[in-house]
Amino acid sequence: MANQDNNKLKAHLALVAVAVIYGLNYSIAKDVMPDFILPRGFILVRVLGATLLFWLTARFMQGQKMAKSDHVRLALCGLFGVACNQLLFFEGLNLTTPISAAVMMTTNPILVLVMSALILKEALSASRIVGIALGLIGALILISQGGHFNQIFSGDHSLGNLLVFLNAASYGAYLVLVKPLMQRYQPITVIKWVFLYGLLIVLPFGVPQFVQIEWQSMPSFIFWEVIFVVVCTTYMAYLLNVFALKTVSSTTVSFYIYLQPVVATLAAILLATDSLTLVRVLGASFIFVGVYFVSFFKR
Repeated sequence: MANQDNNKLKAHLALVAVAVIYGLNYSIAKDVMPDFILPRGFILVRVLGATLLFWLTARFMQGQKMAKSDHVRLALCGLFGVACNQLLFFEGLNLTTPISAAVMMTTNPILVLVMSALILKEALSASRIVGIALGLIGALILISQGGHFNQIFSGDHSLGNLLVFLNAASYGAYLVLVKPLMQRYQPITVIKWVFLYGLLIVLPFGVPQFVQIEWQSMPSFIFWEVIFVVVCTTYMAYLLNVFALKTVSSTTVSFYIYLQPVVATLAAILLATDSLTLVRVLGASFIFVGVYFVSFFKR
């Protein structure tokens, strides 16, 4: 019993670490873009670095052979879970603020449910439909900057929020598509192929901006921030999540996403890169209540 409790404690500490990493990432990545690395170039750095680390890790673990029939699904996972997800997120974060982006990402559980209904034809209960509606209202409040829908495509923050929302939708599709693969193979076997396919898709978009990076003139603290995004946000966060899933449920893992806006807000305020506004609090309130109805509400 004591050993089981100890494993649970380690799992929760791992999840807290993931939430802190993701929460810090909003301000750290924003610090790098666009002055030192443009968004698509930064994504190529991130995906290339993570792909190498995942394949290197897989070499030290017992390998599994991937069935040829699964490579189409792996390519789709690379498209939605790496290429579209990363491109939309970094382009969106480049335009919006760390706090808005972090709040927008909490729509992910709602969007996963929507994708499950569309792709897997899962039934939706009345409470979940209410949750989806509330979550989308909150997202619209953030995207429209409090109701100014005519500014969605003219204002940078509004367009950035929309891109982050589409990124969350793309990642929701990935989570639904990757689930059958995770049930048949080791996670590291799946993720190394997902990132490889994602890298192939990202390459043509990222190379033009990647070759513009002036590494020699980059300040040392910016260089270390780039290392943080590659090693901690992409590689370590995934491994910590997998470690936690061995002990606690996926519902528990998903709950920790709600720590991200808290950490992101504190980091942004301390670093003076962002501030709280009434519109953000209102949008976050709708999203959090919506997620409650989707994930936690019981009759």
